[in-house]
Amino acid sequence: MPKRATVSAGLLLYRRAAGGGLEVFLAHPGGPFWRQRDAGAWTIPKGVVNDGEELLAAAQREFQEETGVPATGPFLALGSIRQRSGKQVHAWAWEGDADPARVTSNSMQCEWPRGSGTWITFPEVDRCAWFDLPTARGKLLAAQAELLDRLEAALAREVRTA
Repeated sequence: MPKRATVSAGLLLYRRAAGGGLEVFLAHPGGPFWRQRDAGAWTIPKGVVNDGEELLAAAQREFQEETGVPATGPFLALGSIRQRSGKQVHAWAWEGDADPARVTSNSMQCEWPRGSGTWITFPEVDRCAWFDLPTARGKLLAAQAELLDRLEAALAREVRTA
């Protein structure tokens, strides 16, 4: 099935930490390009939406492919952001838990070094971890930090209306 390479969908898993703060579950991309990068390299588990695929269904599929964790919802819409590359990312949040030590990711291939004719296979996500929101803001790709603000605002609205 063809893919819309400029449109991705993903999920932001969160949990309430002791003391009332929030923690989010982020993924570090696998492969040689990202190996030595940390600050500004992490992402929400996300991926390309197939043609004809519903955005939320794509987000759930990608989360499970990249982490091995089934996404069960309910889901809170966070809207979309545009990354520096021009890619539009549609995101939802859901409350739950996951063990970073048990993450399993699908594999991908790329030519490395670029133009060498050598193809390597590696996990799409090499690790996941829980971060408090201030730490997560420094770890995430810059454009995705907006999703943390939207999560906080949405949860604050839920508290006010409860």
